[in-house]
Amino acid sequence: MTTATTTNPVLRVAPAPAAEAAAYFRASLAFHTDVSDVAAAFAAGGDPGFVLVDIRSTESWDQGHIPGAVHLPTALIAEQAGRLLDRDVPVVTYCWGPGCNGATRAALALAELGYRVKEMLGGFEYWVREGFTHETWEGAARRAADPLTVPVDAADCGC
Repeated sequence: MTTATTTNPVLRVAPAPAAEAAAYFRASLAFHTDVSDVAAAFAAGGDPGFVLVDIRSTESWDQGHIPGAVHLPTALIAEQAGRLLDRDVPVVTYCWGPGCNGATRAALALAELGYRVKEMLGGFEYWVREGFTHETWEGAARRAADPLTVPVDAADCGC
């Protein structure tokens, strides 16, 4: 007789015990944030308690970036981080989107320099897809929210 755990691809490897899963997911939240949470922190006004860092090239920055972000390309982190960032303020890195691990590489470089850092999941792509204002070399821009990424008739996704 075949059991569901051997034929079901989801359960082929059993889920971790609850305590191990809780520890893993708690740790994950210490390393990641998302576009909606960053936007909410900025929208609340005042000091968000972190600095947002766009680690892409100047050409990418000019094409579009998140208002309030600091531009610090990964290749310049070792040379310029000490001048642009306060070691006492947490850093949140972002790159193009979920198909790019540039924000991860930048977060590693900053952590190795002693900064407390998180990576913003979704990157610039999801910032734009969720309908948040962004800046280009021509000025402020905003696209309609993509209904595949955020509810169009609600304040937030509820997660």
